[in-house]
Amino acid sequence: MMWTERTVTRDDVRLNCLDSGSPGTPLGPGTPVVLLHGLAGHAGEWDALAAALAPGRRVVAVDQRGHGASERRPADVSRAAYVADVVAVIAQLGLDRPVLVGQSLGGHTAMLTAAAHPDLVRGVVLVEAGAAAADPGTPQEIGDLLDSWPLPFPSLAAAREFLGSDAWAAGLEQRPDGWYPRFDRDVMVCAITENTTRAWWPEWERVTCPTLLVLGERGIIPPAESTRMLRRASAPTTAASVPATGHDVHLDDPTALHALVSTFLETLP
Repeated sequence: MMWTERTVTRDDVRLNCLDSGSPGTPLGPGTPVVLLHGLAGHAGEWDALAAALAPGRRVVAVDQRGHGASERRPADVSRAAYVADVVAVIAQLGLDRPVLVGQSLGGHTAMLTAAAHPDLVRGVVLVEAGAAAADPGTPQEIGDLLDSWPLPFPSLAAAREFLGSDAWAAGLEQRPDGWYPRFDRDVMVCAITENTTRAWWPEWERVTCPTLLVLGERGIIPPAESTRMLRRASAPTTAASVPATGHDVHLDDPTALHALVSTFLETLP
């Protein structure tokens, strides 16, 4: 599909957005959708899902702060900053009560946005994201994982082989000596740290819009956590597990995710 790049600026932080709409193009009557990638991800991860959703509706994929083509080293990587960014995207791009679809850290951002701004959000799809506190060792694990990358990659083919994903490789940037991530390790570690400091059940219970929980069969959200989320939900909430997928459901089986999201969109009031 053809994206139009747009820039949203909030508190001097530049956010790069990929927008399926363009001036003079009818966007259709469907509910707009905002796509939020996970930690160390980028907006282009959503290309397959966006292409399937875009006919008849406006779809916006965001490079969140610290990622992709957005501000590389923002001073603030708190959960509140990420939420405020989503609010700015909705306002500055003129999106009328969109559905937020987020994976992992992006799903957590979607949940917090819906909790804090119920008037702005029509529905939420949380892909491999939950309300429990992240394990205290997560920042160290993320740092060790990123340290294991043999940078620079000499070619995109080498990056694909090591990362095991075309989408991850597509998020790299080329420099004179090879291919590098479009994020900085320390920013990623800082961005995930707040998730380890407490659980987020109060925010989850304040979500009042319809919600879909999408889990990978081999994902990282424990069954007990998703069950607890269903029990403590304040709004109509359903859950689905996608067979033969891991944490990156949107990359492992975008067709199955599209079917789930499309059905969810059709059931919204």
